[in-house]
Amino acid sequence: MYRSHHCGQLTAAHINQEVTLAGWVQKSRDKGFMNWVDLRDRYGITQLVFDESRTDKAVFEKAKTLGREFVIQAKGIVIERESKNPNMPTGEIELLVTELNILNAALTPPFTIEDDTDGGEETRMKFRYLDIRRNPVKNALLWRHKVAMEVRNYLSKQDFCEVETPYLIKSTPEGARDFIVPSRMNQGQFYALPQSPQTFKQLLMVGGMDKYFQIVKCFRDEDLRADRQPEFTQIDCEMAFIEQEDILEMFEGLTRHLLKELKGIEVEKFPRMTYDHAMKTYGNDKPDIRFGMEFGELNTVAQHKDFGVFNSAELVVGIAAPKCGEMTRKEIDALIEWVKRPQIGASGMVYVKCNEDGTYKSSVDKFYDQDDLKKWAEATGAKAGDMIFVLSGPEHKTRTQLSALRMELATRLGLRNPDEFAPLWVVDFPLLELDEESGRWHAMHHPFTSPKPEDMDLLATDPGKVRANAYDMVLNGNEIGGGSIRIHDKATQQLMFKYLGFSEEEAKNQFGFLMDAFQYGAPPHGGLAFGLDRLVAILGGQETIRDFIAFPKNNSGRDVMIDAPSAIDENQLKELSIKLNL
Repeated sequence: MYRSHHCGQLTAAHINQEVTLAGWVQKSRDKGFMNWVDLRDRYGITQLVFDESRTDKAVFEKAKTLGREFVIQAKGIVIERESKNPNMPTGEIELLVTELNILNAALTPPFTIEDDTDGGEETRMKFRYLDIRRNPVKNALLWRHKVAMEVRNYLSKQDFCEVETPYLIKSTPEGARDFIVPSRMNQGQFYALPQSPQTFKQLLMVGGMDKYFQIVKCFRDEDLRADRQPEFTQIDCEMAFIEQEDILEMFEGLTRHLLKELKGIEVEKFPRMTYDHAMKTYGNDKPDIRFGMEFGELNTVAQHKDFGVFNSAELVVGIAAPKCGEMTRKEIDALIEWVKRPQIGASGMVYVKCNEDGTYKSSVDKFYDQDDLKKWAEATGAKAGDMIFVLSGPEHKTRTQLSALRMELATRLGLRNPDEFAPLWVVDFPLLELDEESGRWHAMHHPFTSPKPEDMDLLATDPGKVRANAYDMVLNGNEIGGGSIRIHDKATQQLMFKYLGFSEEEAKNQFGFLMDAFQYGAPPHGGLAFGLDRLVAILGGQETIRDFIAFPKNNSGRDVMIDAPSAIDENQLKELSIKLNL
């Protein structure tokens, strides 16, 4: 073997032992008569020492040729370090080298391989194999492995069976564009890469597997942002002969297990919140409940005066930002400009300072007296020293804008502590949502989600009020998992396809295999899929997922390291009967 120990292993207990190490040169310090080299591998760093008076001359001279990131093997005696470093696991010792082998010389890397690097993001992604050598990325990947292992261990102990499902499947509507794969053997026909293993896990329930899971790649051809990738990983799970409560208990247990084993945090029963309450109180269906700033509706206390902006608005709503009453006018104006950005889209914002003496100072003092503003404070829960921020306009749009402001304020105020975890369940989602452009109803989750049995009659009369037997798990303002009880009989599934605008022929062409399977005894079943990338990132104290993926894509969906996607050779296109029309 190239080494007897790794570079994070040696301690004072190894002094006077002969050992062999191998790794990369982190840095070297040449003092003329003495040369120190920091040798790094995945496990840590060990200091090598080359002493003119104790080291073979040829070895001593060879050490002077070492550059950053050279791959070397060093054999020597472990000795006590004179200047100990208590911040390093190997800080009590160093290796007096007697034999040195250069296994591979290296070019000078385009950025420093250190925790605080001088490399920009695009450069680091281009040389991702070098970036992985840095502790932040290396540790993120090790953390991902640890989370995945805990998931597998927990589910296996709960009698789940891991089953792989195909990557080359039939294109089905799942809410985003499919990645399409041409078939050479079936000219003019295409596979799709799965957006999820949805139909296959349902078929596994029909097949009697009872409890299934897999940690699986999924693919969606959609616009990207910091927490999205065109290929992502799900912890995909399904159970038979269960009801919604069984699913919630099982995967709440998994999440509690992860928090306890990985973070040392005990969490009691997760709170539950309906979709309607989440939207009304926080403006989105994945609220961060680590802090307050709940919405206060002001229509009844703000639309009785001559302020036309409020009087003409469908909704007037505000939040109380704690201890922000001393914000300067410059800071307030900056926030107003922030909500007016195109990404938020507000036309303006009203504010009210809640003074310590119990009085109020507002940007609309011309229209509202102290009694009016006191009612605003009561509606938003504002206290002395707080600041009330108010938006108005169309209901849904205004709630979305205020939700974004709430999160921005919480970030600025340091209320989003990454070491604090506040999970909850959001339940009772709408089954359908209306596409205003086409006038058609679409499944909010997917076409196989079961309606609440008590709402079935509303499908024919008021589809928008039908609640789904669906649920999301939310952690720190992020949806980390979601699922539903599935439709398991052909008649109900046909009815769902009908209300989603599928003709009988369309439904048969796309999902005939599933409908046929339902006729052979499909059990009641349901499941949940966690987004592994996001779960790993949040448990690791981060909001974005990129560093927890070994080889991520950039915001344009490109892998700049291998330069993909790329053009295909003309002969390959011809073999696939594909002609480009660009």
